[in-house]
Amino acid sequence: MDLYARVNILGGRAVRLPRGDIDQAIALDADPLAWARRWVGRGAPRLLIVDLDAAARRDGDNRSLISRMLSELDVPVQVAGGIRSPSDVDRMLTAGAWRVVMGTAAIENQNMVWDLCRLYHDRISVSLDVLEDEELATRGWTSNSGRFLEEVLIELSSAGVASFMVAEAGRDSLAEPPNFDVIRTALATVEQPVIAAGGVRNLADLTALTELESAGRRLAGVVVGREVTVGRFSMEDAAEVLTRAGVDS
Repeated sequence: MDLYARVNILGGRAVRLPRGDIDQAIALDADPLAWARRWVGRGAPRLLIVDLDAAARRDGDNRSLISRMLSELDVPVQVAGGIRSPSDVDRMLTAGAWRVVMGTAAIENQNMVWDLCRLYHDRISVSLDVLEDEELATRGWTSNSGRFLEEVLIELSSAGVASFMVAEAGRDSLAEPPNFDVIRTALATVEQPVIAAGGVRNLADLTALTELESAGRRLAGVVVGREVTVGRFSMEDAAEVLTRAGVDS
């Protein structure tokens, strides 16, 4: 199981989001590259960089910053947030992203995803933000898509995406447990790796995710962020949980 640390970027700053609300963003560092390096120094083996401006506001001002971060970081990095076009994908992959993560555009323009998966084999991942009734939220949690988890998983699995990142829209990861039923649905529906991207409250939640199984399949990864920065546990603690569970971090 791969362990990812999240770097959210809003207005050129590293931030954390209570309940995913950008209007309540809490600044962490004026230099997201320094914040990313801090994660790596804590032992994060992989990073997920999320451009919140591009996701929610269609503002691409962070792209140059993210390109610079990719050129200077020495761990695998997935880039997410407002990746809506082939040129967005090409720019981030050329800059050094290990994979790009498409969300809204993957749901709304599946033909483009098919084309991109053929062009960039094993480099296109899809992020799905799931509401309580399994409808998918889009545009940085600001819109309801009218599409539902299982049908979209099946459609995009056929396109050949590299992996699926599944999170729960509107959930406060520090106060509420992961929606294990949503993750089980994803595991049972597709053969591609599934990554739990919504965060956990504590090490008990993380342990439960390592033990989760559906249709003989287990999670391929988990993303952490706020829970570490507020001191619930450390990256070393998380890696130890994965080791005890018999999975690599």
